[in-house]
Amino acid sequence: MTSRLSKKQLNDFGAIGLFIATIVIIILLFPTENKFIYQFEVGKPWTYELMTASYDFPIYKSKNQINEEREKVLTDYSPFFRTDTSVVSLQIVKLLSDRQKSDGISPMNAAFITKKMNQIYAKGVMSMKDYNNLISEKRQTISNILPNRVTKKYTLPEIYTPRSAYEELLRDAPEILKTYNLNGYIKENLEYDSTTSAIAKAELLKGLSSTSGMIQTGERIIDKGEKVTPATFAILESLKIEFEKRNSYTEQTLLVKIGEIILITGLIGLFFLYLFLFRPRIYKNLSSLLFLCLLIVLLVTITSVLIHYDWEYYMVPFVLLPIITRVFFDPRTALFIHITTMMILSFMVANSFQFLVLQIAAGMVAVSSLKDMTQRSQLAQSALYIFLIYGAMYISFEFISEGNIHRVDWAPLRSFAVSSVLILFAYVLIYIFEKIFGLISAITLLELNNINSDLMLRFAEVAPGTFQHSLQVSNLATEAAKKINANSLLVRTGALYHDIGKMTHPELFIENQVSGRNALLEMDYETAARMVIRHVADGIAIAKKNHLPDQIISFIATHHGISKTKYFYNSFINANPDIAPNEEAFTYPGPRPYTKETAILMMADAVEACSRSLKMYTIENLNAVVENMIDTQIADGEFKDAPITFRDVEMVKAVFKERLKNVYHNRIVYPKLSN
Repeated sequence: MTSRLSKKQLNDFGAIGLFIATIVIIILLFPTENKFIYQFEVGKPWTYELMTASYDFPIYKSKNQINEEREKVLTDYSPFFRTDTSVVSLQIVKLLSDRQKSDGISPMNAAFITKKMNQIYAKGVMSMKDYNNLISEKRQTISNILPNRVTKKYTLPEIYTPRSAYEELLRDAPEILKTYNLNGYIKENLEYDSTTSAIAKAELLKGLSSTSGMIQTGERIIDKGEKVTPATFAILESLKIEFEKRNSYTEQTLLVKIGEIILITGLIGLFFLYLFLFRPRIYKNLSSLLFLCLLIVLLVTITSVLIHYDWEYYMVPFVLLPIITRVFFDPRTALFIHITTMMILSFMVANSFQFLVLQIAAGMVAVSSLKDMTQRSQLAQSALYIFLIYGAMYISFEFISEGNIHRVDWAPLRSFAVSSVLILFAYVLIYIFEKIFGLISAITLLELNNINSDLMLRFAEVAPGTFQHSLQVSNLATEAAKKINANSLLVRTGALYHDIGKMTHPELFIENQVSGRNALLEMDYETAARMVIRHVADGIAIAKKNHLPDQIISFIATHHGISKTKYFYNSFINANPDIAPNEEAFTYPGPRPYTKETAILMMADAVEACSRSLKMYTIENLNAVVENMIDTQIADGEFKDAPITFRDVEMVKAVFKERLKNVYHNRIVYPKLSN
């Protein structure tokens, strides 16, 4: 009793520690600056009380307004280029010199080339890259800076590129010149002057204002029920900008921090209360509790980092939280933890109401579409459904707020698509979490259910009778688990492995004996009992050697509870009426079943084994076996640690009776030939 109490105290202290740690970490991750809490859109009514200015602030122009004014101011802007006047003379000399060395050039042709080159370079030759940049920026003119600091303006069509200069050089040229390789003698002589251009541009933009007026302290902005007009929207946006500027370098007030602490403590407290009242198995398992707290903190951390760096947080696969929780636990817990976390995050993001509705809807779809994740295709289908609900909900919000399809912002749909694709990584995360926290998923259970695995094939070969018994127990337990809403896949898997300890000495157990010799009957009663009881410890050893999960090992350890080997115990008492038996020698080590699933297995194991000892399979006999075996287990207190009700037990009995009746049904006798 003392050890059990200390274990409970340790669990309580651990739960309290996790509760406090989760709250502290989330509070530290909350944004340190005050948030502008008001949400508003053009054409929508103002849902808050009368808004007046608490301080003077300017009305900032929108980005579109500033860009339009900027473009207008820069209409007359001409980029500056420096002209290298030495290029033309150097290229002419080089061309004439090369021609004289080869086959010569006539004075008339030399004069033509000299004249043409001077005309071209008088305007200037610009690189194709600079020319294309000017076209893309819609510049009509450039300013040429000559060596004497004289600046000349030229329109863009007047300026040459290497290609247009070559074409101009050959225009009206004698035929003989067209055979020369004149293209190699055209070199750019205009170089972009970034420094002078930047100074000129800054000078033009110096008079451009980012504001269009002022709001004075106490001035009325908008009252409740009034529609937000474009002009009012600009004022509210300016107030938001000014608010964020004033609070960007100051810490939150004490009152705000107290509010956050109360809020987060309340939400996390409600989640822990839910686990304490409705999921005590999770609450009492520190590993599971740590896992759920870690999921919450991890999601809050990722969102906090994205918000801090002003990245798109809708790319975060928030629905991984309910999906992973659903795989390891149950849909109700998955939805509860998802809603709790999304409520916390809604106080960190912009447009909290829209965020909350989108995420809760997506979480509901995730939990509903993954009743049992037993196939890879299920996760892909869920990802598709989640993307569709995200898209439908978001677009409906946009239609309601904008009222015009042309004003809908489609960009978030890309983030929803990325988020949905990232859901496919759930398989990797499930595998990692299984190994770290000792959890078990439906995927792992399906793998363990494979009777063609090496361990199962060896089991069937070494102890064929026990293997067949395990299959029958598995079928019985699975049907019962479905009836009382227990984890049928877990029960089925546990039943397959519950007797693998008999592989160590299969010949000692009657279901594997074919010669008629029973070695146990040749031993004294205590030794025989110890040999039978030993199959539990042997099973645990084999399970650990084959790396079976702890949840499966628990079925091996509890399937006899702390019951006695009645055959040898009763035989000892009958043979030695005056000697007190060594109770420990005849008693299984336990523990008792402590889950619905392990309790079902204990009942199924006892009922199936006893049913095989019947000489006549009648409905009355089968019903009596079920009633007597399970009632005896109840009377011995085997189920007092398991969360199973009398109603559950009665339903299990009914399933066993029906199932055994189907297994041992009468068959028609085929007549023999009379002659």
